[in-house]
Parts: sequence; structure tokens; C-alpha cells
Amino acid sequence: MIRVLVIDDSAVMRAFLGRVVQSQPDMELMGVSPDPVLAFDRIRRGAPDVITLDVEMPRMNGLDFLRNLMAIRPIPVIMISSLTRQGAETTMKALELGAVDFFPKPSSFGELEGTAHEIAEKIRAASNAKVGRRGGRAFPPSGLSPLPKSPFPSASHPAAAGAVQRVIGIGASTGGVEALRTVLSALPPNMPPILIAQHMPAGFTETFARRLDTLCDIHVRQAEDGDVVQPGVAYIAPGGRHLMLTRRGAAYFTRVTDDPPVNRHRPSVDTLFRSIARTMGKQAIGVMLTGMGGDGADAMLEMSQSGSYTIAQDEASCVVFGMPRQAIAAGGVREVAALSDIAARMESLALG
Repeated sequence: MIRVLVIDDSAVMRAFLGRVVQSQPDMELMGVSPDPVLAFDRIRRGAPDVITLDVEMPRMNGLDFLRNLMAIRPIPVIMISSLTRQGAETTMKALELGAVDFFPKPSSFGELEGTAHEIAEKIRAASNAKVGRRGGRAFPPSGLSPLPKSPFPSASHPAAAGAVQRVIGIGASTGGVEALRTVLSALPPNMPPILIAQHMPAGFTETFARRLDTLCDIHVRQAEDGDVVQPGVAYIAPGGRHLMLTRRGAAYFTRVTDDPPVNRHRPSVDTLFRSIARTMGKQAIGVMLTGMGGDGADAMLEMSQSGSYTIAQDEASCVVFGMPRQAIAAGGVREVAALSDIAARMESLALG
């Protein structure tokens, strides 16, 4: 049984989250608390497997609670976040401190009731997540093997201005915020265009992209429909919308749509990877990072079959190994690598 502790100063949220947990056959509600200080006492008496945590609470805010918890007794935490710019900023800080996932509060009670399944799935994924002290993920030494020779033609002769010879696609879900920070911040500024589908609701990706942009040598931005893709830029799918790659003549563009969810997700990694496979073929690189579920597995196989070079994050360094595991099982992964090695793999393949 997955033991869950709910910490929230809203009586409505405590009641809702408590009902969600109690309705699941594989979960047990350890308790609910409106006060994080009292919650520490509960944790000392018996640690839960997962905590849902509000940000704004009396006596100690959620970030301070999370910082203390991760320093003393790391436990998987799902943040309950408000759909505001300030709420998005706080959520990004919480993920940096060690929270494994977040859930945005809907604007109405009616919308809240429709999210029970999503909350339950997030709790299940979090129960299998790996967390480390002080919010860091403790990865074992990777045993780095020699970098593979790039399957692409030499880049010694630069293409004409505005032309794109290669494109990289990245898919991620649970744990992906920190995984993407690790990968993107290690890349040089002359990388090919990078298109990213990170499972994230509307209202959070712009903040996420802005924070990454301050940490990286490449530029990071939220994709807009019709962007001409450029080297040295990473384009993140807007929360709640699909991102695809299209071509018109010699130029490549982003396409952002409100098409129905794929694999219950929008943005969907399958949607992004399939568009890259069909548009770039053997001139593409596909990377699958940490996340729950199987989104992207089928399209990564399509990328591989079209000649793209495909990489999946290894189990030891994943917060949740679901998406890489499914991609490997589908037969679409050419190489498995530790998170700490993936940026070097991408650079060698794209620029070597």
C-alpha cells in the first residue's frame, strides 16, 4: 500500500485529496494536516511514502518545509500549485529543491473533481521516485564509455544562414524539469535546434523556459506557432498544447496546436517525435528522459526506423523510469545513457 500524507491549509483540498487517496485500492491515507509544523511530528512517528504539499500555509511555507524535509528525511513530494505566475515561479523552485512533481489547482470545484485520476497516477509515480538529500538526486558513477562516432556528416562546412541540417527532439515527464536543466545547461551555444515536449499544464512552461534561459549557453524559449527553428535555440512545447516540426521549402518551422491529447497528454512526446521522424529522418536525434507512462515509445521507434539516432536515460539516474523503459521495450532506443552523460552524447553526435 502507498501511504500518503496530505498537507494543505485548504479544507476543500484536504477533503478532496483525502477522498482521492481513500478511493484507490493500493493507497492508504496516513493523515491530513493544515499545518506543516504538525506534519513533521506525524512524519517522525512514521514516514509516508508520498506527501502532497501546498505552498502557502501558516507558520511555515511549503518551500521551507520541503527544504527541511529533503535535508533530514527525503520523501517523494507532489506540490499543489496555484495557476498564477507567482505560483509557477514557486513550483519551479520546489522542483529544484527536490519535489518530484506538481499539480495545479483548478479554478473551480467542478474542475477539481475531474482531476482525481490524474492525481492518483501522480501519487503512484511519485511512490516509485528516487529522491536524495537536499533535493539532489543521488546518481551512481556512470562508468562513461567512449562517445560513439557521430552518424552524421561532418559539420566542418557550415550551412547557409538560416538553414538547419539537424534537429534534436527531447521528451520528458515526471522528474523532467531537473533532468532538462542538467542536460541543457551543459550544452554549447552552437547546438542544432532542440524541440522539447515536457508534460506540463498551461501556465508553467513560460516560467520554466525563462528560468532555463538564465542557466544555459543556448537560448531557451517557449515555442510559438510558426517559429523558424534556429541553431542554438531550445523550444519548449507550451503547456497544454502540442508541438511539432514542419518544413516549408528549405526552412523548418514549429507548429503548435490544440489537437486532442495523445496518450492522455498534451503536449505529447509521440506527437513531437513523430513529426521529427517524418520531417528530418536520419538527420535527427531523439532523447527520452525520465517520466511515467509510455508516451513517446512508439514514435521513438518510428524515429529509429527513419534513421534517427535515439538515446534513453538509464534507470539508475531516472526519477521515474517509465517512459525510457517503454521506449527501450518498444525497440526504438539505440543507446542508453546516464543523465550526466547525455549532454556529451548529444554534443558528440550533433557536432562531432
